[in-house]
Amino acid sequence: MRSTRDRVRHAISFELIGLALVSPLGAWAFGMPVAEIGVVGVVGATLATGWNYIYNLGFDHIMLRLRGGTQKTVLVRVLHAVLFEAGLLAALLPLIAWYLDVSLYQAFLMDVSFALFYMVYAFVFNWAYDRVFPIAAWQPAAQQEHGLR
Repeated sequence: MRSTRDRVRHAISFELIGLALVSPLGAWAFGMPVAEIGVVGVVGATLATGWNYIYNLGFDHIMLRLRGGTQKTVLVRVLHAVLFEAGLLAALLPLIAWYLDVSLYQAFLMDVSFALFYMVYAFVFNWAYDRVFPIAAWQPAAQQEHGLR
């Protein structure tokens, strides 16, 4: 499993890169000022960062218990992303409606759009992160013996 330090690096880098992408894209897609989408993005990223840490820790513990390891197949990665976004969607919906002064339906459409973006982004980011920062147990024994990545 990943260390606390690694999980913090993962969560922060995920949210910073995601925020840099979603703020201008969201402003363009919804015809709103970048600043307003940016505030929603920062609040969402802050909530998501805490949720990310808790969710991934719990998900890894469940995987460890059910499968004996934390290496994820493509199907498990898809399930991981969908469940993460569903939890976040439920938390962000009322905040988006209130802050942007839009109906719950409009907020739902915006939230779903953000969730779809982040679902794809989470899949790609996590896959890349696992390649850049692999867990030692995933590396072949020869690489571990020689300290290679």
